[in-house]
Amino acid sequence: MLLTGFSTFVWLLYMVMLVLAVAALIMAAMAREDAYRAADKQKKSFWLIILGVTVAVNLFVPMLFLQLAGAVASIVFLVDVRPALRAVSGGGRRGGSSSDGPYGPYNGGR
Repeated sequence: MLLTGFSTFVWLLYMVMLVLAVAALIMAAMAREDAYRAADKQKKSFWLIILGVTVAVNLFVPMLFLQLAGAVASIVFLVDVRPALRAVSGGGRRGGSSSDGPYGPYNGGR
C-alpha cells in the first residue's frame, strides 16, 4: 500500500514536470526573436532546444536526474527569461502607456 502511494506521487511529479516543460516551450516559441536580444538573454533557438530536449526527456527517458535538470531549465525560463521578454515586448501592461510609473501615469510634475 505504501509503495502504491509512492508510485502515485512520483507519477504526479513526472506529470507536473512535463506540463511545466511544455508550457515553457510554448511560451518560448511564442516570443519574438528580437525580444530575446533586447532583454539580453540567450537566443530564442537556445531556449527552444533546451526546452524541447526537456520535453523529450520527460516523455521518453525515465531518468530522474535528467528530468530534474529539465525542470530547473523550465523554472529558469519561467521565472527569469519570460518576465524579461514581457517587459521588453510591452506585455504585462493593460492599457498603460510608456509614461506610466508604479503608482500611475506620470504627468510631468503637475
